[in-house]
Amino acid sequence: MTSVQGTAVDVPTEDGVADACLVHPGDGGPHPGVLLFMDAFGIRPHLRSMADRLAGAGYTVLLPNLFYRHGRTPVFDLPEFIDPAARPEIWQQISPVMRSLTPALAMRDAGAYLRWMADSPLVADGPVALTGYCMGARLALRTAGAYPDRVAAAAGFHGGQLATDAPDSPHLAAGNITAELYFGHADDDPSMPPEQMKILEDALTAAGVRHRCEVYPGARHGYTQADTAAYQEEGAERHWAVLLDLLERTF
Repeated sequence: MTSVQGTAVDVPTEDGVADACLVHPGDGGPHPGVLLFMDAFGIRPHLRSMADRLAGAGYTVLLPNLFYRHGRTPVFDLPEFIDPAARPEIWQQISPVMRSLTPALAMRDAGAYLRWMADSPLVADGPVALTGYCMGARLALRTAGAYPDRVAAAAGFHGGQLATDAPDSPHLAAGNITAELYFGHADDDPSMPPEQMKILEDALTAAGVRHRCEVYPGARHGYTQADTAAYQEEGAERHWAVLLDLLERTF
């Protein structure tokens, strides 16, 4: 692991300015880029530590506030340890904000994030990788399909609603994807039941997408997030191993 530097940056979008964290190796040179899509709880110390870990492995990481239309970070007043079962009012705050980020808006924003990374002297030339968590996994899948020339690899962990019967379901982007994909599903996740896992797997296979989908035993939706009640250390460390392996093969 190398030393890292983190700074707050503003990313112009078509609808305003997204505040973001940029973390990169301390040598100040260009490194392969990774766009990190947050979960619904938003940017907070734990997600920044995840960006630090990626940067320490040799990558320049952009972690944008996907909910910037509702204010700068922190968008929500969260406890240090997040347990929605004990504090259901957390979801009452988050759900309408999450629903307001429509697929069209999210992909418009993703284009802005990718352009900003392409222009940054801290990001090496060429396509970038994506990693996303919970709702961020959906955005990683959609972005890989919407911007195939800019995405070399994409990973999603404990993503929900990746393959629904909606006309704009994320899995329908499979035919446009050229990146290599990885999905680590939680096996205790009502938002991603086995039938959706199969639909996603079948769609990626039919489209000829290089991919691997795995189910993490005993893992709940959110298993990578150490500041939540869903955290599972075994699943989180497995996620780091497969993610870093994917990045190493990509770049």
